Parts: sequence; C-alpha cells; structure tokens
Amino acid sequence: MPAFDMPLDQLENHRPVPDEPADFDAFWQATLKDAEPASPVLSARPVATGLRLVDTWDVTFPGFAGDPVRAWYTRPARAAGPLPAVVEYAGYGRGRGLPHERLTWAAAGYAHLLMDNRGQGDQYGNGGATPDPHAVAPGGPGPAVRGLLDPYDYHYRRLITDAVRAVAALRALPGVDPARVAAAGNSQGGGLALAVAGLVPDLAAVLVTAPLLCGIRRALDLTDAGPYGEIAAYLAVHRGAETAALRTLGYVEGISFARRATAPAHFGVGLRDTVCPPSGAYAACHRYGELTGGDPHRELHAYPFNGHEGGEAAHTRRQLDWLSGRLTP
Repeated sequence: MPAFDMPLDQLENHRPVPDEPADFDAFWQATLKDAEPASPVLSARPVATGLRLVDTWDVTFPGFAGDPVRAWYTRPARAAGPLPAVVEYAGYGRGRGLPHERLTWAAAGYAHLLMDNRGQGDQYGNGGATPDPHAVAPGGPGPAVRGLLDPYDYHYRRLITDAVRAVAALRALPGVDPARVAAAGNSQGGGLALAVAGLVPDLAAVLVTAPLLCGIRRALDLTDAGPYGEIAAYLAVHRGAETAALRTLGYVEGISFARRATAPAHFGVGLRDTVCPPSGAYAACHRYGELTGGDPHRELHAYPFNGHEGGEAAHTRRQLDWLSGRLTP
C-alpha cells in the first residue's frame, strides 16, 4: 500500500484543533471514581509455564464496575529487589493469549503485566479470559461499535477504565517498584497506553506504537480498514446516528488524552499504515503534554515504507534502549 495520508512535511507540523467534549475531564473523573475498588488485586496464582528463566502468575484485578479482569504477570526468576515494570495492552480483537507468548519485557529485566481485553480475544492470537458483562447497549458485533451511541455505554469507556486499574494492580504486586511503571502498547494497545498516560498522572514512561483512537474523525474519512471500518459500516446502516456516534468517540480521542499526559513518551508509526493512519500519532505526539504546564520529553520514529506493522523488531530495540535510560532494570 503506497503512502496515503499527509506528506511527511505536513505530518511533522500536524496539530489539529482538539475535538473534545466540554465535560471530557468530568466524564473521566467520575468514571474512574466509580471504579475505585477496595483492593487493587483480587488474586494472583502462580502458573507453571515450563520456562525456567521467568516466573508467571495468573492475576485477576477489578476493572470497570469491579468486573474481574485477567492478566499475566511475569518477572525474571529469582530477581532481587523491587523491579521497574511495564504494563502492556494488547491489540484489537486479541486477548492475553498464553503466558509464554510475550517475554521481551521480562527478558529485559522488567516486571511485566499483560492485560486481557474484556469481551475480545476471538479474532486472532490464542484467546482471552475476560468477558464484558455490560455489552448490552445498541451497537454492532465488533468492540469498536458496542454501545457507540452513548459514551456511558461505550465499550472503550470500560476498556480504558480497565487499563487504568491495571496500573494500580501492577503497582500492588510483589517485586514491583511502584514509582517506576511504564505503559506500553501497539495499535489498540497503543491507544490504551496513551489514554492511561492522560489519566494516570505519575507514570514513569509511555510507549505508543501505531495508536488506534487517535485522530478518529480523520481516520474515519481515510480508511475502511479494521476498527474504523466497523464504525463506518455501522453508520452506513444506521443513517442519522453519526452525530451521536461522533460525540461518543470524542470521549475516547487519544489526542485529548495526550494533551493531559506528563510522562516521557516514545512513539512509533508506519507511514503506510491504513489501519491507524499516521496523522493520528503525529497529532498526539505534537500535542502531548500541552495542558500539563510542562514540556515532557517525547520522540517519534517513523517507518516510511511500513504499514501497520511499523518497525517491528527494529522498533522494539529502540524501545528497549529508550526505556532503559528511564527505568534502569
């Protein structure tokens, strides 16, 4: 797929006018207040994985409305002292899979929590274990359109709340230094990491790759691929629902979360990405931290000839080098 978004010189200066509801902050403050549990972790059970160099636990923590959310917690075996930690969010349609699938962060010396996606896990990978008991509002079958017509019913209100609660859960687990926690994710996971950066004021770092939910209105005009295509297909049938849908999407816009973030940030993007158009990532990076009264470090690495896969392992190496300078294992 050839480059289809803005030319690079325009992307490097792309700062769209924020598209957010007037009560954006009040909405999320109330949502997160309602989700504050008595305990950040419900259970943590050791799991036999057959791997000798890491230890893994099957963790359950309370997410939106106290719903149990599953996660894998993995750390280097026999590691001494509280470790810096990474909470990772998975891509669209994917669950937490199997505990031995994602070992990069633990192998690098970090404690690692991989959050399951509620109501997802059936599109690729090795499944999930977290249902979404609130997915009853009008909307299509895909997560991107569940409850789309009302921000209080929307799937991403629940999933973003889970993502915030995952940080609290990780900080409460044994062997974690709560002052050195980073959020990371790719695609939908990148969008969740960015939301967490805007909602959790004391993160140590954030790693965002090919983020979904950034520049949503522009993405709906540019692509029919992936989650954005599901939204367009829903609105093609439900003519007249566009105003309500766009209002809901305004509450989960990644650029708005980015404006409120304070942690140092590392972005990655493929310039031929038709799933999550690169203009969204550039806009989030350029507006990152602008409402916080500071100027947090952020950098963006672009891959001109790559699509949604971005820099893959080459980018992971960049992430490892960058994060090591901020959260020394």
